[in-house]
Amino acid sequence: MKEWYIGCDLGGTNLRAALVNVTDGSVHHAISTPTLSREGPNAVIQRMIDLFHRVIQESGLSPQEIGGIGIGVPGTVDMERGVVLFLPNLPTTWPNVPLADYVQAGTTLPTVIINDVRAITYGEWRFGAGQGVNTMACFAIGTGIGGGLVINRQLHLGFGGTAGELGHITVDVNGPRCGCGNYGCVEVFASGPAIAAMGMKAVAQGWTTQIGALVDYDLNRITPEIIARAARNGDAVAREIFEIAGGYIGTAVANVVVAVNPERVVIAGGVAQAGDLLLDPIRRTLHQRVFVVPKERIEIVPSSLGNNAGVVGAALWAYHSQHRD
Repeated sequence: MKEWYIGCDLGGTNLRAALVNVTDGSVHHAISTPTLSREGPNAVIQRMIDLFHRVIQESGLSPQEIGGIGIGVPGTVDMERGVVLFLPNLPTTWPNVPLADYVQAGTTLPTVIINDVRAITYGEWRFGAGQGVNTMACFAIGTGIGGGLVINRQLHLGFGGTAGELGHITVDVNGPRCGCGNYGCVEVFASGPAIAAMGMKAVAQGWTTQIGALVDYDLNRITPEIIARAARNGDAVAREIFEIAGGYIGTAVANVVVAVNPERVVIAGGVAQAGDLLLDPIRRTLHQRVFVVPKERIEIVPSSLGNNAGVVGAALWAYHSQHRD
């Protein structure tokens, strides 16, 4: 059995690839390079292929010692064909790009693709915060809200890998329109930009808060990290913003809990670095809204693999794709 696989995160800003040992989840020879997505799919794919060659060269392994490549992609994919269907946050949106075939031709290594948050989910379940449970849900809170499900020790993919889009659970039927086309998705209320927008509004309306002073009253510099800093300094407005966002996420978590009974819910992504400022209101909302499930048995925990979750999960998926029962 080959134990070394390459995992890759295709991000709008950076490409990140690493060699992953699939027996223990350890990450080696991680390299990042700018995506430069405005140059279009062909240029990005060539940059990705070059990145894989660099990882192999730095590892000292021969290509024959590497089992394959897994790529986490931020959008909709056809996993069976290895084709990107729609990347909403990259220029041209990459319609019908045969990414796996191009990479395989450029590296001679078997290549698979998977949605990036499904990769994070799989990585956290196998070697991160989800280890040891049979059923797990993952919410990744960042520019949007992604998700994933492991049910009965299987990554739940649905039609073509589209299952697990937990950021598009409706939490307010009369809410504003989401980028997905629906109205009232949790992503609209609790993503990183949504949290930042609440901070901007508070400062613009002259509320008593430290948030503005932390960015010299430049509203464009307000981020969830800035709001979290103010909250940790005791700022009541900043704490309330995380209470509101956590309440919406908690409502989405409650819906998942009554549907699939996950033993553990992992909160990942950049916004999750707020820690208990976000996790505590999620936990409280879960307990307020769930009555038909033994909610005391459900853990809400932060991710533990950090930036490595995506590359670990993508590499593991490449291995899994070759060793299915």
